[in-house]
Amino acid sequence: MSPRPTSRAPSSDVGRYRGRLAPSPTGRLHLGHARTFWNAWHRAISSGGHLVLRNEDLDSERSRAEWYDGIVRDLIWLGINWDEGPDKGGPFGPYQQSKRSALYVAAFTRLRNLGCVYRCYCSRKDLRNAVRAPQGADDEVVYPGTCRPDTDVPHRPRNDRPHCWRFRVPMGRELTFNDGLLGWQCFVAGRDFGDFVVWRQDGVPSYQLAVTVDDAEMHITEVVRGEDLLVSTARQLLLYEALDHAPPGFYHSPVVRDDRGVRLAKRHDALSLERLRESGVDPKSLVEDWEEEISKA
Repeated sequence: MSPRPTSRAPSSDVGRYRGRLAPSPTGRLHLGHARTFWNAWHRAISSGGHLVLRNEDLDSERSRAEWYDGIVRDLIWLGINWDEGPDKGGPFGPYQQSKRSALYVAAFTRLRNLGCVYRCYCSRKDLRNAVRAPQGADDEVVYPGTCRPDTDVPHRPRNDRPHCWRFRVPMGRELTFNDGLLGWQCFVAGRDFGDFVVWRQDGVPSYQLAVTVDDAEMHITEVVRGEDLLVSTARQLLLYEALDHAPPGFYHSPVVRDDRGVRLAKRHDALSLERLRESGVDPKSLVEDWEEEISKA
């Protein structure tokens, strides 16, 4: 395990805006990523703050070093730069999630000691069968609580079967936050989202836990990401509370869709920044459109 990074902010940075770029090297960046990352960079420089680059490479099966290198090239092509990161170092490194395991283990241990999590033995097939209502591509699947233990009965392992760990959400509780672009948002635990995974069967922390820990430890003051992650913010607010961290602010960029109305994904190779760059597209033309959007917001 990597040594625990320092969690003390330099005195000169107290009160300063700290944003972050947090790409996952599991594919190529597309236009949706580009606009979100440009928004993060723009908000950081407009505030006279710092921007952190973090390599979110926890998915060891799909993450590739060459894709991360391509992401860095794409960001530089867009004119985006950063103050801290894997290439520049900084006071809150390492800036690569695969090297920050000690932090995630400590956070997970705290959640277990607090009784906030429980073992879940459900397979993906179990969950598909449990959720009977048809789901659209963008719909949120709410965990039905199959393995959630009764509060009066201790939850015992089932003969060491493979299991993940889920966070026990407070059913019916409203989670509200004032988004920097979209205004006040409200989600209800148990209605809009259910108990969520914080530790996977393969012994790896989930996105929800890792990103919460990293943003807190790196003293991020505002998280800029896509609108499709709004409900993730509600989940993470519960984790910030359980881990005794003050949450950052949030700014959710609009989702970019293709001409059929489908949300862009890494499989949209035609709209990848690498393909646009190789075809001779001037990045200034993209940035000018985004600057116009900002001015109208």
